[in-house]
Amino acid sequence: MPLDTFPSASSVPPGSLSEDGAPAPTETKRGALAGSRTTERDDDLSRLEAGLDRLQTVESGSGSRTRERLRAVLPPVGLLVVLLAAWQLYIVIANPRPDKAPSPLQVLGALGDAWQTGRLQEAVLTSLERGGIGFVVAIAVGTPLGLLLAEWKLLRRAAGPLISGLQVLPSVAWVPAAIIWFGLSDATAYFVILMGAIPSIVNGLLAGIDQVPPQLRRVGTVLGASRWQAATAIVLPAALPGYLAGLKQGWAFSWRSLMAAEIITTGGSIGFGLGTMLNQSRELADLPGVLATIILILAIGILIELALFAPLERAVLRRRGLLLGGA
Repeated sequence: MPLDTFPSASSVPPGSLSEDGAPAPTETKRGALAGSRTTERDDDLSRLEAGLDRLQTVESGSGSRTRERLRAVLPPVGLLVVLLAAWQLYIVIANPRPDKAPSPLQVLGALGDAWQTGRLQEAVLTSLERGGIGFVVAIAVGTPLGLLLAEWKLLRRAAGPLISGLQVLPSVAWVPAAIIWFGLSDATAYFVILMGAIPSIVNGLLAGIDQVPPQLRRVGTVLGASRWQAATAIVLPAALPGYLAGLKQGWAFSWRSLMAAEIITTGGSIGFGLGTMLNQSRELADLPGVLATIILILAIGILIELALFAPLERAVLRRRGLLLGGA
């Protein structure tokens, strides 16, 4: 073979040979290698999170989950039946004045009258819409705020006592100021909801993050996770039980705050909610209507707890192997 068929040293681009004379990787190959390392790092973080959730997890079949749902639903229903029976028994034995102690049938009749006039449907839909929207906004504000306070220690030392104080402050105290700022409008109700829910969500998230083992952060650092990746892919999933507890408490404060705002702020463009319905029954001295509305507010709170938060809590505990023996 002629010698001129072999590439000379001058024909090879500079930097394309390694020290041992082998062709060096091109820029395209370097980019591909860097991209593969990033992908592998993200996969490692995902496997870390999944491994933490899978640790000591006990798989359960559909039959056991059905039994778990029955165990969660039957005790409250049974207690409700017992309370209604005791209430009716008291009415039969004591025979009190109907305007002071109405019977369960009278309360049920008040609910039926509100349903026929359409007031019940309007009140429930209005309050649920306000409560749901306000709670979602509170989550959107409280979650990044909690993460920021957890990562920035100086800011937490400065703002932590204020947030704890806001959580202790009754939300109804904000109603007069909200009326002056926003008038008799839905903005007043939303503001009171946010001031009641956000501190609980932030403190719940901070409590969950404080219980995350430091080893998890070190593992994320070893795997090359950035500060944002460590917070969202490692710390937040590990703090999920405490965060969920904060969400439950935040919803409770949202619902309570909303009822207080609706009872006090009547008229204007604020609309007709359950709190307004309760206040109108009070003004009419309609005790069956008052009790019917109170029971309805309580029932909605219990229903949301059983249908939304209780399954989420059981799922989180089950993934972490903390829900054993069909609890």
